[in-house]
Amino acid sequence: MSNDHIDPSYPIGRFQRSPEYTATERAEHIARIGLQPTRLAAVLEPLADTDFASPYRPGGWTVGQLVHHMADSHLNAFVRVKLGLTEEHPTIKPYDQDAWAALPDATSLSPHVSVALFAATHIRLHAVLEAMTPAQFARTILHPENGAMTLDQVVAMYAWHGDHHIAQLERYRDLYRAGSVDS
Repeated sequence: MSNDHIDPSYPIGRFQRSPEYTATERAEHIARIGLQPTRLAAVLEPLADTDFASPYRPGGWTVGQLVHHMADSHLNAFVRVKLGLTEEHPTIKPYDQDAWAALPDATSLSPHVSVALFAATHIRLHAVLEAMTPAQFARTILHPENGAMTLDQVVAMYAWHGDHHIAQLERYRDLYRAGSVDS
């Protein structure tokens, strides 16, 4: 399928949560999380400062807001995993991602600040995930919107989430920046 026929909101499709994951699938999720900071930096490398103020898709956040969202979201993922490891079935706090994306840090700071935060968060998250046992991946959190989730499911969701937004940025880089789509 060519890039111009992909749903710009979900270029890799929507997240499909499985009731459980195999050890092989878990290892693949962890590996994907480990690679995301490098992939994010690479997709942003050719972009100019003017690109960061442009919507990554018509009607979407700016490229900069999307990068800041990734750092915000994956910082929350790190906290959620740690809560799941240290508390019994904790209820996690959701947040209004659109409100966070409208705050001054997400609208005025260079996205490179959040690239650094994303990378540092992933170094720590990856270290925790690599050390977890199968029993720890079976521990649960309660997400008020998504219901009970195992840490395996949380990890799978954030492996998808990072890849999802990197794909959106790749699409922006390949189509919008290249001038082949009107923004």
